[in-house]
Amino acid sequence: MWNLPESARVVEVGLRDGLQAIETPLSTDRKIAIVSEMIAAGFKEIEVASFAHPKVLPQLADAEAVLAGIPRPPHVRFRALVPNARGAVRAAQCEIDELTFVIPAEDGMASKNQGTTTDGLLAQLEEIREVSQGAGQRLIVAVACAFFSPCYGPVSKAARDKVVRKALEVGADGIYLATTTGEETPLEVFSGISETKRDFPGLEVGAHLHNRNGFAPANALAALSAGADWLESSVAGLGGDMWFPGDPSVLGNMATEDLIHLLDGMGISTDIDLSRVRHISESLIEETNFPVSSFVSRGGTREELANASWG
Repeated sequence: MWNLPESARVVEVGLRDGLQAIETPLSTDRKIAIVSEMIAAGFKEIEVASFAHPKVLPQLADAEAVLAGIPRPPHVRFRALVPNARGAVRAAQCEIDELTFVIPAEDGMASKNQGTTTDGLLAQLEEIREVSQGAGQRLIVAVACAFFSPCYGPVSKAARDKVVRKALEVGADGIYLATTTGEETPLEVFSGISETKRDFPGLEVGAHLHNRNGFAPANALAALSAGADWLESSVAGLGGDMWFPGDPSVLGNMATEDLIHLLDGMGISTDIDLSRVRHISESLIEETNFPVSSFVSRGGTREELANASWG
C-alpha cells in the first residue's frame, strides 16, 4: 500500500539552512565540533556552509574556516550553498564535495529571496556549473517553491519542469524539490516527484522539507513513496524564511530527529543514531534560543512512552 523503500538517505542541512535563520552566530569551533558529532551520529551527507556575501549572512561568514577545520572521513559528503557565480568561485578554492544553487520556480519568490527572476537565475546556472565542474565538485540544483509559493499559490508543473530541464541541460548531478513554505500537501509532493522521476529518467531527485503546518512527516512519506532519492531535514528543526508571516516557531525545516524517529518506526533504515541526533538537537536549542519545533524534543519517542509507568 505504501510502496516505501527499505532504506532512505537523509541529508542534514541544519548548519546552513538552519543557522542562516539564527541571529546570534555560533563560533567556528562550535560548528566544527557539531560536524564531528553529526559524523559520529551516522550522517553521510551534511550541508555545512554557505558562500553568501558575509554582509548578507554574517552568521555564515566563516565558510572557508569551517571547511578547513572539519574532519574528512571518506564516506561522508560535504555540501555548501552558493548564491551566485562569485560564491561558486569562493567554493572552488575550498575542499567541498558538492554545491547547491537555489532557483525558485516562481518569480515572486526569486525576487524576494535573490533580487532577480527565475529566468535570471537560470541564466547564471551554466557559469556556476562550469566553475563547479572545473573544481571537481558535484552540483545540485534546488528548486525552491517547487509546489507552492507565498503570495501566489500552487506552482505549475511547467514552471517546475523549466528549472529541472535547465539543470539537466547544464549537467547538474541532481536536483531537489523544496516544500519551501511548509504548506505543500502530500498529494502535491507525491505527484511532483513522481512526474519528475517519470519525465526525467535517471535524474537524482531529493525532497527538502519545511514544516510550517505540520505537513512535513506526511510529505516525507509521500516523497519516498514517489521514489525520492533522498530527504533533507535540519536538526532541532532550525531554519525558516523569516519574511514569511507567522510565529517563527512554525517556520523551520522538518526536525531531523522527528524524521529519523518516523523512519525508524516505519522500518526504514537510515543508519543514523537517533539518540545522538537528539543530543545535538538539545544542545543547539539551548545555544540558539530557537523556538522548539521538534515533536521528539517535546514529546519523546514511542520507546520512551512504551517504557513509562503510570506511577
